[in-house]
Amino acid sequence: MDLYFADNFFNMGVTKIMNEAGEMAGTIDLKSAFGSSVDVYGLSGSLLYTGKFQLMLNRWRVLDSAGNDIGLLRPRLTFFTKKFEYDAGENGVYEIESPNFSKEYIVTERGQTVATFAKTNGWLRTDAYGLRNASRLDDYELVAVVMGVNAIRKRQNSAASSGGA
Repeated sequence: MDLYFADNFFNMGVTKIMNEAGEMAGTIDLKSAFGSSVDVYGLSGSLLYTGKFQLMLNRWRVLDSAGNDIGLLRPRLTFFTKKFEYDAGENGVYEIESPNFSKEYIVTERGQTVATFAKTNGWLRTDAYGLRNASRLDDYELVAVVMGVNAIRKRQNSAASSGGA
């Protein structure tokens, strides 16, 4: 399924998840002005996943509705690409990569493309994404992962613009 969703301007509040037909498919609750956590809800309104930073680390934890850890997203040091690794435990390890200056990301498992997502917004707008998933991961779990990539990139950009302090 293709899903479309966005961040809010101040990383707070509820935003819709839409399907390819433009129909509501769920919501994302951005819990903090500092982008430190999100809750992902399905169409029925039930909590499916939570994403949040690990305490004092630049790693994004994905938890199921019961609060159990199901995956960990971490950035990888690279110079010419934006690269991340998502360890989904029994569901595999996924590489997420985007060339510098690109808005498109490719998710691979064992070298095979299994999902893609891309920023669909323009300049001076909130970050919005289109997600196409063909992996064994749940679509809404990947929404939490994409929001984690977004949050990590914001932290990286903030640190770079402030001189790393």
